[in-house]
Amino acid sequence: MSDLAPVERRLSDALERIAYQLEKGPIAGGAARGAVFGLGAKPEAAPDPEQAATIASLREALEKERSANAQLSERVHQVKQRQETTIAQLERRLARLTEQLDLQSLEMLRLKKANAKLMTANSGLREAQIEAFPDATLINKSISAELEALQAERRAEMAEMEEILAELKPLLAAEAQ
Repeated sequence: MSDLAPVERRLSDALERIAYQLEKGPIAGGAARGAVFGLGAKPEAAPDPEQAATIASLREALEKERSANAQLSERVHQVKQRQETTIAQLERRLARLTEQLDLQSLEMLRLKKANAKLMTANSGLREAQIEAFPDATLINKSISAELEALQAERRAEMAEMEEILAELKPLLAAEAQ
């Protein structure tokens, strides 16, 4: 019998602690109000059916909005990616066209200089022809200027052909795929 006394005392102490916890209120661990291990829980008042229906419809609407928001976010992400891709393509094309324009401008400048030399040489040749005494150096200068003008014209045409080929390459690559 003496063995039962300590057990009985521990049991009564445990019951007092449980009673104290029930009187104290909610447990910090998040259990139901007034409940210890589910014992002694006070039943909560049943929610109003109208409130429950309203809550359910609001939750459903919230889920629909979250779904719509997720879809819109995905669409925005896709549009941003397409936009970034398009911008990158346009920047590459702009760089290529700028380079081509610079090349054409250079070739046009060479062509203008060559034509100016040709005009000067031809006017000198005409003046010499009027005097009926053409100079061999004037003829050489005239032919040299004409050759230079033809070469500049050829370079300008080559630059134009490069521009056309540069525009055709992406089209041919797209068609090959």
